[in-house]
Amino acid sequence: MDALFRPLADALGASVDQVKLISCLLISYPLGSVFIRLPSGNHAVKHLFNIAVTLFYMVGMLGIWSAVAQLLVSILVTFFIAKNVQGSKMPWIVFWFTMAHLMVNHIIRAVFNLSYETTEVTGPQMVLVMKLTTFAWNVYDGRRAAEDLDKWQLDKRVVKYPSLLAFLVFGHFHSFFFPGFLVGPYLDFASYISLVDESLFSTKKGKEKEAFTGGRRIPKGRKRVAYKKLLIGLAFLGLYVTQIGTFNLGVSLQKWFVQKNLLYRIVFIQLCGFIERTKYYAIWTMTEGASILTGLGFSGYGPNGESLWNDAANVDIPNIEFAPNFKVLLDSWNMKTNVWLRECVYKRVTPKGKKAGFRSSMLTFGTSALWHGFAGGYYIAFFYGGFVQTVGRLCRSNIRPLLLPANISKNAKELPPPTLAKRVYDIISVVCAVMLINYAAMPFMLLGLRESLNGWSAVGWYGHVIIGGAMAFFYLGGTQYLQGVQAKRVKKLDAPKKDSGLSTPGMPNPMAAPVDVALDEVDKKL
Repeated sequence: MDALFRPLADALGASVDQVKLISCLLISYPLGSVFIRLPSGNHAVKHLFNIAVTLFYMVGMLGIWSAVAQLLVSILVTFFIAKNVQGSKMPWIVFWFTMAHLMVNHIIRAVFNLSYETTEVTGPQMVLVMKLTTFAWNVYDGRRAAEDLDKWQLDKRVVKYPSLLAFLVFGHFHSFFFPGFLVGPYLDFASYISLVDESLFSTKKGKEKEAFTGGRRIPKGRKRVAYKKLLIGLAFLGLYVTQIGTFNLGVSLQKWFVQKNLLYRIVFIQLCGFIERTKYYAIWTMTEGASILTGLGFSGYGPNGESLWNDAANVDIPNIEFAPNFKVLLDSWNMKTNVWLRECVYKRVTPKGKKAGFRSSMLTFGTSALWHGFAGGYYIAFFYGGFVQTVGRLCRSNIRPLLLPANISKNAKELPPPTLAKRVYDIISVVCAVMLINYAAMPFMLLGLRESLNGWSAVGWYGHVIIGGAMAFFYLGGTQYLQGVQAKRVKKLDAPKKDSGLSTPGMPNPMAAPVDVALDEVDKKL
């Protein structure tokens, strides 16, 4: 296969593995249309088709046949642990086993100095770790009382433990899901079952038109959405291929760059950060389109009965490039991995009845760094990201309330237009979010610890200045001052008009103290 792809790789200036990866994604489009047309009542045919295609990719095209055996080991060990170990320690045993197996392969990759452009076992294994650890938590939740679970846990729990054969099929399907076995999207057990038995297409709520494919209850419209995703992905891929040679974060280590003035360097790095992201936009968007053609991603119906296909998305590009804050930006990047980190780490390390805080954030970022591999840049990037998230939370809790009506409620029926101060705050938030993600991405792309620190130094450590200054302000009296100002605003309130939807005298005021959830809902309306 290398001989077939090498001329194209040389013409594009890309590696052979990169060209083969894109080829797998492109071939997945017509094969996705075949998958959804397989007999709906014969699940085994779908399983076998999916496994056959993926094995062709892994063994025939990519030549990573040993990865199949390694993934099978993780699948089998997880099956027996989840089945036979009772109690709350079971999911953590699965977590540490699968992560340890992944770490071994990350170490091997580091020892042999394999380029991150080289396709080998760690790519599909990273997806598998998400699947297996999620499955373990789903099984644990299935053994708990329903009243102790939140909505996600209740929807995804596994009450009836699958047979070994079913689990093997599930494991192969999930990690070997042919449109995205290398880069996602990752599926949970419940989503997999609903896709194969097509119950996915009848359980989503919304105004439904009687328009289906071939007499079966497969909503029309997926091809239009899928091929639009393909075009968007190819456009980003073209942008990346033509511009990455000029605009890449590696320029921060070049002599000519540090000789420019600081403002030039900071602005130039913003352009580099965007071009670096286009590679991920391209791959994830193309994967999403191929997944939609299989039926994955159906999310219900719109107000006019049109089918919606949003649940296979792994990236929300507008909410990254124009994110109102760092939290929204992170939630919009590698979205399926974020779900895994939130549901299997962030919420699980937070003691019951307590609010997640800095400790939970840092443990989650640390897990993400380990999951990505052994490179000093990963660790300092995610460690820094934990501080950015903390500062963002402090801003939302203490500054944003001052720019909204003091008696605002998330249930307000009528909301005033945002003030000039609120609009300025929003613009500053967008600029800061993008600047901080580009700063955090520098060590993520430079990888080496020394290279990462030199890259940050080349742009004047501006990210540390912003976050360090903000934390100094909030923790040296700023929080108490801002909350005092807000308390005075609430105290001076006149009685609101009847039926305004705002708080009333004698009733608890939702804004008497910062309420993050209420503010998030209000911001969406504003």
